[in-house]
Amino acid sequence: MNGTPMLSALIAFPALGAIAVMLIPRSRGRLAKQAALGISILTFLLSLGFLLGFDPNGDTYQFTESYEWIPAFGVHWSLGVDGIGLVLVGLTTVLTPIVIGAAWRDVDPGTGHKRTVKGYFALMLVLEAMAIGVFAATDVFVFYVFFEAMLVPMYFLIGSYGGPQRSYAAVKFLLYSLVGGLLMLAAVVGLFVLSARAGEGTFLLSELQDLEIATSTQRWLFLGFFVAFAIKAPMWPVHTWLPDAAAQSTPAGAVLLVGILDKVGTFGMIRYCLTLFPDASRYFSPVIVTLAVIGVLYGALVAIGQTDLQRLVAYTSISHFGFITLGIFAMTSTSQSGSTLYMVNHGFSTAALFLVVGFLASRRGSRLVTEFGGVQKVAPVLAGVFLFAGLSALSLPGLSTFVSEFMVLVGSYSRFSLLTILATLGIVLASLYVLLMYQRTMTGPVSPSVERMTDLSMRERLVIAPVVAVIVALGFFPGPVLDVINPAVTATLEHAGVSDPEPPVAVPSGEESE
Repeated sequence: MNGTPMLSALIAFPALGAIAVMLIPRSRGRLAKQAALGISILTFLLSLGFLLGFDPNGDTYQFTESYEWIPAFGVHWSLGVDGIGLVLVGLTTVLTPIVIGAAWRDVDPGTGHKRTVKGYFALMLVLEAMAIGVFAATDVFVFYVFFEAMLVPMYFLIGSYGGPQRSYAAVKFLLYSLVGGLLMLAAVVGLFVLSARAGEGTFLLSELQDLEIATSTQRWLFLGFFVAFAIKAPMWPVHTWLPDAAAQSTPAGAVLLVGILDKVGTFGMIRYCLTLFPDASRYFSPVIVTLAVIGVLYGALVAIGQTDLQRLVAYTSISHFGFITLGIFAMTSTSQSGSTLYMVNHGFSTAALFLVVGFLASRRGSRLVTEFGGVQKVAPVLAGVFLFAGLSALSLPGLSTFVSEFMVLVGSYSRFSLLTILATLGIVLASLYVLLMYQRTMTGPVSPSVERMTDLSMRERLVIAPVVAVIVALGFFPGPVLDVINPAVTATLEHAGVSDPEPPVAVPSGEESE
């Protein structure tokens, strides 16, 4: 099967753009920034064709294309998006130009970075291309290639442009990811061997999802994929690389890491674990849900005691990813739709937090909570945006994260009532870490260190405005996004052989049950 290579073009455009940026003379840093921003905006405009042209009532996978790539090994360059992949492609293409705009002065002279400006922005474009490839791949081998290739630009964004302990954080991130990748590679090879025994060896998802696999074998293969995705997500207890990586990244790098790259883990759980190994997914779901709820509470509790703002935001994300994983493995249509929407909403919510932390750090030269105080009196707009971002993180009604978190909890309660009740404590803890963070940094007497702090510049307001707009819009009008997500979730659950629990039916008074 062939098709118009529209998705290939969407992947190639930022990748070729990164090459073009690298060809710009080293001395022309401003031109490199402008070129990267222009390419990312054009990539977003190209992606609008997919977002507007997708038919929620049409085929599950659309804009499909498939070409033989390595015939001897049954590898196809096969791409396509369902509603789940489409919204994550949209998240990627929307956030990338915002991040580039926010990172405008990250590597300017005087910031302490010795690497080139063009290299910094080219790496962002490469990461965007890899992320689109991950969300669009419908060949397991192609997915694995993109899954591992994403490590390279992220490693250099942390290790070359990060904080004082950037080398340690980058190596830790790489080692954790490589261990997970090796486990997944073994499972990918196992799938190919099984498909070869059944007929013709293939990596195509459309053929592998109908492969008959023995129960014990399916469970081992499931673990190979799941551990890799749990590390990437990140999920407790394989999360420890994230706080270090996020804290040592630039704020823009942290947005790409947590807002986009980490979504690959939870996306993979839906796309590959549930689709390829439905029996194993059902078998392991109680254990995974338990670990997810532990992650919800652990991330929130540890966030309360953090003194580094960027590290604090990283721990809040561990808590949020616990909610997402809970919804995925509760395996109801409401919980999975909520989890997918949560991936999108969390991307924008965490972007708002990291970017505002970056604005604060650029003014003060520090991200420590103790270095601030009374900011709202000298920079009211900055403080207001910080409060808005924090309220989004604690899922205030009217903001986008509330809708998705509510759906996850409602959908999960019907299968795991006690664990879902425990997970709701994460909402209470979120209120603590957000409001305490705001109180310590923004209210009270004006600290001498922030007396001359300036408010948001026009560039910073233009950068943060689209994020704020999306958070509000999806808080009041999530319907259009859910209309795209719901058919894909339904198809995934049907393939996994799971249906929603029957609602309890009350017996009218005066009638006896038979």
